[in-house]
Amino acid sequence: MNSAIELLAPRYDIAWYPWAVQYFFMIALSYASLWLAAPALVFGKSRWQPTARLALLACLTTTLVAPVALLADLHQPLRFWHFYAYANGHSWMSVGSLILPLYVVGVIVLAWLAWRPALQANRQAPGLKGFVARWASLGEAPTPRALVVLVGLATLALSTGIMLYTGAEVAIVKARPLWHTVWLPPMFVATGVIGAAGLILVLNRASGLRDASVVGQMLRVMLGACLAAGLIAGSWFLDGINAHVGSVAAALESVRGSAEWRSTALWGGLTGVALFGAVLFLLSRPAARRPALFAWAWLLGLVALHVGWMFRWVVLMDVQTVARHSAGFHHYGIPAGSSGVLGIVGTFGLWLAALLVIDLCVPWRQARRGGSAADASREHDRDSSLDSSPDHAPEGAPHHG
Repeated sequence: MNSAIELLAPRYDIAWYPWAVQYFFMIALSYASLWLAAPALVFGKSRWQPTARLALLACLTTTLVAPVALLADLHQPLRFWHFYAYANGHSWMSVGSLILPLYVVGVIVLAWLAWRPALQANRQAPGLKGFVARWASLGEAPTPRALVVLVGLATLALSTGIMLYTGAEVAIVKARPLWHTVWLPPMFVATGVIGAAGLILVLNRASGLRDASVVGQMLRVMLGACLAAGLIAGSWFLDGINAHVGSVAAALESVRGSAEWRSTALWGGLTGVALFGAVLFLLSRPAARRPALFAWAWLLGLVALHVGWMFRWVVLMDVQTVARHSAGFHHYGIPAGSSGVLGIVGTFGLWLAALLVIDLCVPWRQARRGGSAADASREHDRDSSLDSSPDHAPEGAPHHG
């Protein structure tokens, strides 16, 4: 007598929505931009001062928006206080709930300290910018350089905690072999640095600064980050094909029969190679040709942002389509509502709004270093005299107010 056993495997809805992609993307841009601002802002490297202006702007705006996306992904945002009422030291999410608020405060304080001398120099300016400068500068006392360094070092330490927890909270999930690997956290970091360098290139163009030194520095950073990402991806793949057991081998086996995953891997690989090749091409050109070519570097910045965002989409969303309790894949269609397309567009819109408000109210173009109000006044006077010269083209976009 033949007998048959029927196995029923329930299909579970995805746990993380596109809000999670937005959070992981924004927070990676945040800590990577902070690292790119640190050479000038914290360690006093004058060559990095133009980059630091843009990097600090990128860091603050993405830091303000990232927690909004995180709260939205909690499904019940008003219950975020449970992280604190029922803290769990063994949970990376619980640890992150303690680090993230401190990091956000650290970035805000650091930006205020760095921009305060410029705010003080604009206290008598007319209009909205002058009103904000008088209110936000909190007096005319000088800003101690040591305080900028101290807050900067503390925020850098917190950014390391953000980097660790955002990578570990995904890699710790054993139920997903595609997540449960030591290669995932460093790949998050490498693609985050690629995206942050790309964002600074875009801001350098969009703000009107168009500083050639910023372009050169960010292209070199992007080149190194692309090389690191390629080495990590290659090691990740070799670890999977050369091992018969382990999470990487199980991950490759789970997507071996999927044409969609093969096309995704091919697209990601070709995009990364193309970006690396284009950056290498620009940096290897003769010095006389670089200014004309660097003017188009912002397009590579957009590609870099695509690489950083797309990697997180594949990791956080496409991985959830792999069936855990049965063979095959679940279809996921992006909804049009707040948990889908509207949420993605809304997050980028919120970031753009934060960027425009800061550009309208804060003279961040003048804040080239942390220091005293006198330093900022001299810098402001120098810029004013240059702007009044008929032989000098004004740097950056016109000031508002």
